[in-house]
Amino acid sequence: MKFTEFSLNENLQKGIENAGYVECTPVQEQVLKSSLEGRDLYVQSQTGTGKTAAYLVSVIQELLSRPDVSGRKALIMVPTRELAVQVQDEAEKLCSASGLVCGSFYGGVGYDRQVAALKKGVDIMIGTPGRVIDLNEGGQMDLSSVAFLVIDEADRMFDMGFYPDLRTLIKVIPAAEKRQTMLFSATLNSYVKNLAWEYTRDPAEITIAAQNITVDEIDQELLHVSSDDKMKLLLGIISAEKPESLIIFCNTKRTCEVVAKRLRRNGYESEFIIGDLPQSKRLAIMESFKAGKVKCLVATDVAARGIDVNDLAMVINYDLPNEAENYVHRIGRTARAGKSGKAYTFCSEQDVYSLPAIERYIEKQIPSRVADESMFCEDKSAGVYIKTDSYREEYNDKSEFGRRRRSEYERSGRGRNGRRNSERGRGKGRYSSRNEASRNEYKRDRRVFSNEEEAMLASMSTDERMKLYKEKFGGAKSAVQKKTVGSAKKNASSYKKRSNSAPAKRAAPKHSPVSGKTAASVKKAGLFSKIKSLFGGKNK
Repeated sequence: MKFTEFSLNENLQKGIENAGYVECTPVQEQVLKSSLEGRDLYVQSQTGTGKTAAYLVSVIQELLSRPDVSGRKALIMVPTRELAVQVQDEAEKLCSASGLVCGSFYGGVGYDRQVAALKKGVDIMIGTPGRVIDLNEGGQMDLSSVAFLVIDEADRMFDMGFYPDLRTLIKVIPAAEKRQTMLFSATLNSYVKNLAWEYTRDPAEITIAAQNITVDEIDQELLHVSSDDKMKLLLGIISAEKPESLIIFCNTKRTCEVVAKRLRRNGYESEFIIGDLPQSKRLAIMESFKAGKVKCLVATDVAARGIDVNDLAMVINYDLPNEAENYVHRIGRTARAGKSGKAYTFCSEQDVYSLPAIERYIEKQIPSRVADESMFCEDKSAGVYIKTDSYREEYNDKSEFGRRRRSEYERSGRGRNGRRNSERGRGKGRYSSRNEASRNEYKRDRRVFSNEEEAMLASMSTDERMKLYKEKFGGAKSAVQKKTVGSAKKNASSYKKRSNSAPAKRAAPKHSPVSGKTAASVKKAGLFSKIKSLFGGKNK
């Protein structure tokens, strides 16, 4: 069905044309049919199905066509800053001929520009819960005239702990009877159900089946590789396929930074995007990536949802995601609006146990093979220690949030007054030249697949592969592990001997309870000798 077949406002139709929309996706068609009747909606649909345009067209049509809501506003809640900016860009295209004003409101940046925009007047307010609450409580954002409420990526918001904030916001906007509410979620959970039941009026439920494009249209391949060889495999794939645009997903912020910096050392311009980066820098990186100035982006799952990059050529899962659902969101970046894409996933001895859940979730076994030497490229950064500053930003943050984060890192030993394990052990670990024997022993001990096993992997079922993985990676302790355990036992035994040979007498602590009247009463009760023995003394 085409957008022109709906009775939409003429100026909105011009905006739809400017945005390049012609055919409705299934979710757009069903949302428009129900929302234009004024019904509340609960929509369950995967990312990448076009739901952003679905609710924006609905809201803009209602704002333009219904005289009873003249002068009233729409509030769209999203989980991340990047998604807020993206929705604003989309809304501005659709509103280009209507005169409606859109604005995004999110944390990580100053208040001045956002407050100035509110003073001029904003018809469609797009924001993250924390900043919207701040602006409302400060009197800068008036939510009393909200006629349309959209909660996008609702399940993701609950994962990020926004459920209390959403309830707080819903209580300060007009009651459900005086507004139209639309909830969009990729998955169904109890929090979304509670919101749909408590804050909507008999909502129409729209469920779009899980996207087949994530299984059928994306060329997926699982590559079994040692964790030590991941970088060489990554460089080999980039060198061989030369993708026009590439997102590499890692599970941790530190890994993202290390991978991006190693890629630069190998001559590939790359950037990394993680939650610790200042908002201005994150936006600048995303703009450069979308514009094609940077072809390689390394990211955590902060970019797995809501980031729409046109014609993304390839996705590489450097780490297998811990949650099966995130696999779909990651690879879905490269198959937008029915387009095809390529997705490689690295599966090492550290990642393998996440694989069965992923294959059950997508109801398909991912085609796999073992990466061989022909697929590797020399890593020019091998042996170079990569120093990261993922946590350095907090020390320049003078806000209360910054102070709390700084305190947390100090206590964990990763802050300014503590040294992270990787730095503390630099030059002394098993890979160091100072411990060459251990390093060589580790290399000899590395467990790899035999030629027969490599040939069998591609034809094995998930259960058969898991059995093989357990035999290879979950069996008896390796020589290095045994040596480590033996060393630990030896140290423990040595410590015990030192403890037993401690001086018989030891000065009591300054704040010992054995003092003054307390000591006298304890002695009178016949327990003084026992307490004194705890501090190393002897009975006389």
